[in-house]
Amino acid sequence: MPKTLVQVDWLTLLIVAVLIGFGWANIYSTTYISPEEPVLDFTKIYGRQLLFIGLGIIISVVVLALESKFFERFASVFYVIGIVSLLGLFVFGKTIAGQTAWYSFGAFGLQPAEFVKTVVALALAKYISDFGSDLKKITNQLKAFAIIGLPLLLIMLQPDAGSALIYLSFVIPLYREGLPHAYISTGFMAAAVFMLTLKFGFIIFAPIFTVLLIIVYLFNRRKKPKLWKYFLAFFFGVGFSYSVNFILNSVLLPHQKERFDVLIGETNDIKGSAFNLYQSEVAIGSGGWTGKGWLKGSQTQGRFVPEQHTDYIFSTVGEEWGFIGTSLVVILFTLLILRLFHLAERQKSQFSRVYGYCVMSVIFVHFFVNVAMVIGLFPTVGIPLPFFSYGGSGLWGFLILVLVFLKLDAKRNSLN
Repeated sequence: MPKTLVQVDWLTLLIVAVLIGFGWANIYSTTYISPEEPVLDFTKIYGRQLLFIGLGIIISVVVLALESKFFERFASVFYVIGIVSLLGLFVFGKTIAGQTAWYSFGAFGLQPAEFVKTVVALALAKYISDFGSDLKKITNQLKAFAIIGLPLLLIMLQPDAGSALIYLSFVIPLYREGLPHAYISTGFMAAAVFMLTLKFGFIIFAPIFTVLLIIVYLFNRRKKPKLWKYFLAFFFGVGFSYSVNFILNSVLLPHQKERFDVLIGETNDIKGSAFNLYQSEVAIGSGGWTGKGWLKGSQTQGRFVPEQHTDYIFSTVGEEWGFIGTSLVVILFTLLILRLFHLAERQKSQFSRVYGYCVMSVIFVHFFVNVAMVIGLFPTVGIPLPFFSYGGSGLWGFLILVLVFLKLDAKRNSLN
């Protein structure tokens, strides 16, 4: 066995394997009909997922067999191929549920956005490591944002807002490499202004925001704060708050607007726009501490929760495995994210470190948004739970994303 394979971080692989196995058990439950049906029936969703897992093992072996330098050397080429694959969708793609996001191959589909996450991570790591980019400089920031922004734009045009949202996670590795705090602060502020304006309206939000800003300034006046920063925050906050109504009614699609209305409690149409969330919350809440048992969830077996084998798979865990099961899933993802953070920090090359942070960030945002969506803390978007939800593209994309990093880390170990 090659030395780098021996040095692969098997703890990370073990966590991934457990997530995939537990995920399949829940996928099986959401599509199970009777015990007479064979598990290897590839006409069924659970059978196809087993096929995807088998192919995923082959893909994993291939990725780990490649030289680690291969990924760095051809990072730019992979990026171009990724962009071309997204552009090709507008000509050859298949439209499903209003989104042109898949290539169709008979009964199977391939979603390039799932693989482009890896090529963006590689390209970003290549750019920062090759050019020693100082992210304090505006020109370098713009180039890094362009690497992220081009695929994000193409995915938005599909339109697939859920997948596009994940690409914002690449700001985290940029922040680690020196991106000014102002970007993260502005992003959080914009999100807060948007949600608070939705909830209370501009007339109430604007004066309260202004008074709070004045109080913060007076509280810090002994530190001689720069007044222009407070004026800038005022004009941004109030101006953006004023534009929220326009964004809601003229920019967002009707179903996206409905999802925000559901989130802030403006509508509670459990037979319409709030149906998915309501059924998900019922399923999770009915599980109690220990759950109803595998294949025994009434909401799951009754097929009450739409898309339960994909975006809403976490609700199956809540109903059939209870608080203990959901806690196990959260713990596993937390361990995986912390492990990836540890591996990224110990890298000796900047390329490997940046790529590792990209991997950690993508998985963290996927996990956080999916779980928050299922329990009603985030608008409903099409974001699967990594290694857990049904789908070949998602499973293979996450495996490649993680295994490339493990290969880079194994190379670091082999040089010690």
